[in-house]
Amino acid sequence: MMLGRFICGILSLLVPLLALRAGDGLRADQEPDRLFREGKFSEAEALYSQIQARDPSNFQAALRLGTISLLKNRLGDAKTWLDKALKRKPDDQEAKKLLAQVFYRMDDFARAAPLFRTLGAERVAKKLESFAARVPYQIEAQGSVTEVPFIYTDPLPLIEVTLNGDKKAIFIIDTGGSEIYLDPEVARELKAVQFGSTIGVYGGGLQANTGHGRIDSIRLGDFVVRNVPVLILSTKRFAPVAHGKSVDGILGTTMLSHFLATLDYPRGKLILHQKSIDQLQKFEQEAKDQKAAVIPFWMAGDHFMVAWGQVNKSKPMLLFVDTGLAGGGFLCPPSTLKDAAIALPGGPAFEGVGGGGKMKIVPYTVDELSLGNVKGRKIRAFHGAFPEPIEYAQGFRIGGIISHQFFRPYALTLDFSEMRLFLKSEPND
Repeated sequence: MMLGRFICGILSLLVPLLALRAGDGLRADQEPDRLFREGKFSEAEALYSQIQARDPSNFQAALRLGTISLLKNRLGDAKTWLDKALKRKPDDQEAKKLLAQVFYRMDDFARAAPLFRTLGAERVAKKLESFAARVPYQIEAQGSVTEVPFIYTDPLPLIEVTLNGDKKAIFIIDTGGSEIYLDPEVARELKAVQFGSTIGVYGGGLQANTGHGRIDSIRLGDFVVRNVPVLILSTKRFAPVAHGKSVDGILGTTMLSHFLATLDYPRGKLILHQKSIDQLQKFEQEAKDQKAAVIPFWMAGDHFMVAWGQVNKSKPMLLFVDTGLAGGGFLCPPSTLKDAAIALPGGPAFEGVGGGGKMKIVPYTVDELSLGNVKGRKIRAFHGAFPEPIEYAQGFRIGGIISHQFFRPYALTLDFSEMRLFLKSEPND
């Protein structure tokens, strides 16, 4: 089997209700809007802060300060700014969308639900409201760290989890997904509470019905996480990238964000640290001693982690950290091919599979791909699989998706407290 014929994951789920608009309220040629569209968030923040200081009633400045705080995962600051924006324009849809995302990331589903409902996301609202008597993502653990061995590392990490106390299940790890994904058959077997479906947009721009539900628990190693929201999507189709095993679900970014999580590719395991100051300080010291690369990142929506990178000798661009590309390490839109002086790939097309179904893809090679100061060479890429709507959907440009082959030599750690990626090339002994 040629791995290049199969693209698993690419669960770059677009929730149109959470897409941002750029430049509304300030003239398009003004500097802070330009910086925001270019992904220069700290520089834009400084200028929006100056505008806010001069004109405390300026809606757009408050809105963008809330947006940037959300991108930096400073949720308290984001709420403060978005509350101010909504006081100035109580019916503004974008401010409501962003505030809904703030509460969602806080696991404050009671306050997120009514905002989603006013935005027309009735099924999402019902799912969140179903947690009224439950604490979402409630972690039960005896220790502070657990490890989950990979069944296979390539073409994508595959792990065994336990659902609702006794259902053994095979999951792919994919940061291109948001919540836990369950195959419909598994959801029925578990008698997962379901709330209907919405349309998601996946690899190649294909669409698929995506259900919303809730399960009682998932066990990851020695940790049990209770009261878990789920998305329901056919995952059995990904068996070709799971060595023929039935894929029951996908572990996405939202679950990983509740931990200090490491995908240790060289040693073949997922390492989860409970979030605490002590655990973070201990990890920081180990990363410093082991000379791990540290790369800042930002997050839009519920899983669009972006960091600065470069393709060949292109100008720097924000790349989406989506680990779920089987058989390769990079996807991009035609605009990035032009920036990187890569000829439009030709040759035979293969059949790939993403969250929305089958698509035609053409493989090619990127000579050099970088994320921060970490470089990869001869990275396999695919033309035709990039979900093109995401290039500008968040109000700034995403120049490509950086994925499995690039990260394969490293232990990749996701720190959502300080918004940093750690890349360590040597496994711990």
